[in-house]
Amino acid sequence: MAFQNEKNHNKKVLVTGAAGFIGFYVTRLLLKQGFKVVGLDNLNDYYDVNLKLARLKELGVIDNTVAFNQVYKSASYSNFSFVKMNLDNRTTLPQLFKDKNFDIVCNLAAQAGVRYSLENPEPYVDSNVVGFLNLLECCRHFNIKHLVYASSSSVYGLNKNVPFSTKDNVDNPISLYAATKKSNELMAHTYSHLFNIPTTGLRFFTVYGPWGRPDMAMFLFTDAIVKNKTIKVYNYGNMERDFTYIDDIAEGIVRVINTPVMLRRDRKEIYKIYNIGNNKSVKLLDFIKQIELNLGKEAKKSMLPIQPGDVERTWANVDDLIRDYDYHPDTSIEEGVKKFIDWYKGYYTV
Repeated sequence: MAFQNEKNHNKKVLVTGAAGFIGFYVTRLLLKQGFKVVGLDNLNDYYDVNLKLARLKELGVIDNTVAFNQVYKSASYSNFSFVKMNLDNRTTLPQLFKDKNFDIVCNLAAQAGVRYSLENPEPYVDSNVVGFLNLLECCRHFNIKHLVYASSSSVYGLNKNVPFSTKDNVDNPISLYAATKKSNELMAHTYSHLFNIPTTGLRFFTVYGPWGRPDMAMFLFTDAIVKNKTIKVYNYGNMERDFTYIDDIAEGIVRVINTPVMLRRDRKEIYKIYNIGNNKSVKLLDFIKQIELNLGKEAKKSMLPIQPGDVERTWANVDDLIRDYDYHPDTSIEEGVKKFIDWYKGYYTV
């Protein structure tokens, strides 16, 4: 997608979850466009911390012994600094807002994973609910001009209407993770209404690409095939996902960060929800086939029933995002999978 750079040198952005998969890409793109960025992440051990530290190293933060609540300057970007911090800390987060005087907040920090929430519910409430409330309070008290935050396609639950539309009912989540994301949308709506804070929620679909999370299908399948392990294919392969390449996602997010919808269109909306995805659904077995082709190796498959909290099909209707922000994801599955496999082979020296 072509993207017109704007003069952003005076805009200060807080990106939470900056050491995460999507947060890393968004931070890097913001920096290239001239924004002043502070990245925040608590570097928890939900998955390999070394991968998070490696992403930070790509952003110029080279100290592997990152201490809590200390600001680290980037060695690569003069407009970037990083702080390790918990989002639910009611003392340090407001102090950070006071010290840095942010214009925009992009909240990509969350306890992720649907299945993990079945066994470990507490971190989801701490990070996704308490942490988000703390963030909203900071936006309220420190004059934030726009809050962009991550929601999820999981809020659609067992929705049978495809493609999924933001006009569909989302009152029936089927996982705690989905419930926390739905709560974020409701909380943001309340703060927009009460305190006139422009908020934009983005319902992510299945994001993949280089530097991706090790708990996601793309990584799990590739890693298992390389190591001659059996991959788990749920719902006996009858799954479809709106697989979206990370570069398309990052560009879409940065377009939204640049301009709240109230300034983009001739209306007074300050609260908005968008789907952000690839605008098409891909069969899981076709996705696996692309991995096999790029690895030159066939997967050993264990065909299993659908898991609690999973849905059979996701597909994003992104008409609103196309209309308001000229969002056009254009990375094919063939191209995207190849880029991931090339990165994986290099990073893990296969």
